[in-house]
Amino acid sequence: MYTFVNRDESSSVYGAVAELLVARGDWRCLPRDSARFHLMLGERNKLPFGRLGHEPGLVQLVNYYRGSGSICRKTSMVKTVQSASSAEGSDPFRWMPLSFIVCPTRFLAENDEKAARGRLGLKPRRKDERSEFRTAASDGKGGVWIAKASAGAKGEDILISSDCESLLEFVDRGKQSHVIQKYIEDPLLLTGNRKFDMRMWVLLDHQYSIWMFKQGVLRTSSDPYNPGDLQDLTSHLTNHCLQEAHSANYGKYEEGNEMFFPEFNRFLETEHSTTLDSAVLPQVRTVIRHCLEAIRESISTSGLDYCSFQLFGFDFMLDTQLKVWLIEVNGAPACARKLLPDLAAGIVDIAISPLFPPTADEEVGKSGTAGNIRDAFEKL
Repeated sequence: MYTFVNRDESSSVYGAVAELLVARGDWRCLPRDSARFHLMLGERNKLPFGRLGHEPGLVQLVNYYRGSGSICRKTSMVKTVQSASSAEGSDPFRWMPLSFIVCPTRFLAENDEKAARGRLGLKPRRKDERSEFRTAASDGKGGVWIAKASAGAKGEDILISSDCESLLEFVDRGKQSHVIQKYIEDPLLLTGNRKFDMRMWVLLDHQYSIWMFKQGVLRTSSDPYNPGDLQDLTSHLTNHCLQEAHSANYGKYEEGNEMFFPEFNRFLETEHSTTLDSAVLPQVRTVIRHCLEAIRESISTSGLDYCSFQLFGFDFMLDTQLKVWLIEVNGAPACARKLLPDLAAGIVDIAISPLFPPTADEEVGKSGTAGNIRDAFEKL
């Protein structure tokens, strides 16, 4: 009998995974603070990595890679892409919008004060590119920019503006570093002239193989894109929480403001004489591989006494030329209810069962992971 602990009962994804494991018949859920277990379904920011791998004769697997924040926090993602691109001699902004990391000035002053008193130690000074941003904003690369808090979520702590100083003042009022990024002013629009972003789920297994879930979802705006009013947030930001709370048109075009790939593919065929497979997904694959290979050396568990896997949510936008732009990477993504059963079954089949195979043939059928569930994923 295999055992697991579930330390994140708020996760719909790992709640579904836990149900599948119990249904398989050869898994048992233990209290969350148990020391001996095969699998930990943990909470991203509170994982006790130091406790893993110390139980004699027990292989332990955890559902996060330590250090994956290097692409899941907005400022860290910019640093990681810049560093990896510099190492290979490529342009970091070929598929990521031009971006600058800006730190509130009071934090920089605190760092300088500590350094003057010899208390900063080996901790590097916070990165701040406000001078580079000012230059870019005034040398013909002006236009509209978006400032986003590094750990921001749910559409909060965001400002869209064409005024350089307003953006910097917004950052200085904040409690953390921000990314100021070139706003995509020519987004591809859906019926009703509405913006969208595109979520792709990507599973990284314990062998560092990359598996892309073939079905993605578009998070759509309820209201027409309005470039003349940058404060009209429901026309500019597609976050579900913001759309549901602030738009009277929420759900008017798509249930829950979600469009799935079959419908989006029909839209591309009808309106743009192309398809997801030919115009969009090849770009998506390139970006996903680049990001995960960029952090392989720093997060791989090869050689450690425990194993990891992780589900990522890659968020993209498309412009009118059908160019794909990476917006951010989520390290603990939720999943559209319609797609959750196949996604959870794939996590069990691809990430968990290779280390902990079913103990009897009849138990495979109970899990819901038998058959061709891997066909729902593409190995990159």
